[in-house]
Amino acid sequence: MTPTASTTTRDRTCTRQDLDRLMARMTGDEKHGAAATSTLDALWVLYDRVLRVTPETAGSVERDRFLLSKGHGPMAYYAVLAAKGFMDEESLTGFGSYDSPLGHHPDRVLVPGVEIGSGSLGHGLPLAVGTALGLRAQGLDAPGVWVLIGDAELDEGSNHEAIAYAGAAGLERLHTLVIDNGSATHGWPGGIASRFQAAGWSAATVDGRDHGALYAAFTAPHAGRPRAVVARVEPKDA
Repeated sequence: MTPTASTTTRDRTCTRQDLDRLMARMTGDEKHGAAATSTLDALWVLYDRVLRVTPETAGSVERDRFLLSKGHGPMAYYAVLAAKGFMDEESLTGFGSYDSPLGHHPDRVLVPGVEIGSGSLGHGLPLAVGTALGLRAQGLDAPGVWVLIGDAELDEGSNHEAIAYAGAAGLERLHTLVIDNGSATHGWPGGIASRFQAAGWSAATVDGRDHGALYAAFTAPHAGRPRAVVARVEPKDA
């Protein structure tokens, strides 16, 4: 059964502290707990202060699109969606069970507000590039396209093709959020942001737990260029 939007949740004001309670309702995927918590603050700032999408506008062509490429360990994503009223809080309790729509990777046809079904790493950024191109072709200049990837996904060649193309195409409405928890096998002189900058992107590196820094980086102007924000968090094995 597809979880429905929660009137109770949507009508009250949630805070960052609510997310810990919501996350606690989901068990059974402890090995990906670090992957989930690494994204929690960045996801909250996006949904609470930046993204122009609500349960009521999730079907609007003018909505902002958010694509979760780092789909393993989706508990933080589900918690934020529940906090923002896209689903009932009660849906979280069945996470990962046989008859729950909340699988170990989000499913776009089962979970309200989810834009893509994520599985193998490295797909989200190319899909975001295609989404931004599609919106441009339709003359839809207002919607922003956001994709969250993990630093280890940058080991995949598909992402580097997407980075190179997006910079050359000047996809201004495209934003990539890289959660850097030290998982990547490969690196770049000057850090991850330098890889995007070399391809013509606007890029910044911030503390992934600092909400003010995240918001400033998310909303910084970047005329004519796609935007990348690298959010550094504690190493996965810390």
